[in-house]
Amino acid sequence: MSELTAYHEAGHAWMAVLTGARVLSITIEPDRDDGTPRYGDTEVAWQRAEHSDREHVENGILVSLAGPAAEMTYVGERLHPGFVAEWSQDWSAAWAEAAQLHPSEANRMRYLEQQVASLCDLLGKTNHWAAIAEIADLLLAHDRLEADDVAECVQRWLG
Repeated sequence: MSELTAYHEAGHAWMAVLTGARVLSITIEPDRDDGTPRYGDTEVAWQRAEHSDREHVENGILVSLAGPAAEMTYVGERLHPGFVAEWSQDWSAAWAEAAQLHPSEANRMRYLEQQVASLCDLLGKTNHWAAIAEIADLLLAHDRLEADDVAECVQRWLG
């Protein structure tokens, strides 16, 4: 389970850096003090002034869906993120954000499904997958990474 969680959280962190956010920390050993059951956690700080409102929403959707996309890529199976219980928080966040862009539920569903497919395709590129794999490996070794560790991994592969 921890290996899947590491790839999942690495996906969130990777996309956050790609979209211009700063990853404050990422862990596969989250605090359980708020009662919400989680296996991992990625804390992100957005540089909102750098993006339009629409871009900010789109970036939030991508970050939410990148965890499930990374996990799907790792196991080699495409699933619908809306139907995997462990991904319900990610899907709910993406669904809520996408409502701002697509009020129609049918259009919103199509949009989110397209975003997941695009993310999975992007993860098929060697340099993107290498960045995620390095973040996941570091997470498995240390349980927690700080901002500079994550940014350095992504920049090394995509810089």
